[in-house]
Amino acid sequence: MEWIILPVVLLVLMTALVIFCFCKCFYARNNRIPDPYCNLHGEQYLAVKDKIFECTRKMDEQPYEPVYITSFDGLKLFGRYYHHADGAPLKIIFHGYRGLALRDASGGYTLAKALGYNVIAVDQRAHGKSQGHVITFGIRERRDVLSWIEYANSRFGEKTPILISGVSMGAATVIMAATLPLPKNVCAILADCPYSTPKDIIQKVAADEHFPPRLSYPFIRIAAKLLGGFDLEETSSLEGAKCSTVPILLLHGEDDRFVPWEMSQEIHEKSNGCTTLATFPNAGHGLSYMVAPREYEAACIGFLNSLPALQQEDTPV
Repeated sequence: MEWIILPVVLLVLMTALVIFCFCKCFYARNNRIPDPYCNLHGEQYLAVKDKIFECTRKMDEQPYEPVYITSFDGLKLFGRYYHHADGAPLKIIFHGYRGLALRDASGGYTLAKALGYNVIAVDQRAHGKSQGHVITFGIRERRDVLSWIEYANSRFGEKTPILISGVSMGAATVIMAATLPLPKNVCAILADCPYSTPKDIIQKVAADEHFPPRLSYPFIRIAAKLLGGFDLEETSSLEGAKCSTVPILLLHGEDDRFVPWEMSQEIHEKSNGCTTLATFPNAGHGLSYMVAPREYEAACIGFLNSLPALQQEDTPV
């Protein structure tokens, strides 16, 4: 009987490990709305928390229209539409992993408002007021990007210039969306601290958490396939930048301790020439705008000025 017991024990342990990996990496209860003013952790965030909360508060105080769409797989997705000017370009913003639109998008919203753009700040699937319980690191979320673009075109018309923008996982998501047939009025992608591939960031975080990355990643990928129904290696930011027909601005803090800035550098170097890279010394993860607002604004405005559909005055905002 011992020869039976050992394989059974191993099978139980492996099953438990796969379930643990799924819950740790991908599962979201999504039964409450996080507080955008909750305490921040880490010295880099604490150093600029007043600026973060100020931007969040200004965005929170603005009137918005709740909008809903249905995803390709039947989920009800939520976004906040902020109207600033009739006929203006539209910026659609996607937040990061286990983040929330109201805080993650506040810097991008502030800049968009100053430029006169209308904004949709999206709650990604399995976050906030959007349905779903599985976070897929951009694999399914990139199709949601296309769904939001299609909603915008049906409402505002196909001649409205659209920018898709994101932070962290949201940044990777909008670059991955470039692997899909984007409508012609999508004129720019702005990606703030994206990761190169889901595999790369998962292995990096596993190492940070003192798990052996090469040993743990196969279990994580199996968990995604068996319990989440998706493949972590289906696509990546690298693939999006290689095939994009849309100009991409990569923005990254050089002191990013979560998603190393070298990941944006790799995306830039392996792209098809569609990318522009701007990095910011001393800025942590998703904090470039908070740490260096003038330099960040200049990088964005200079990029936008290079696009025929988005000519802007090169003045401080």
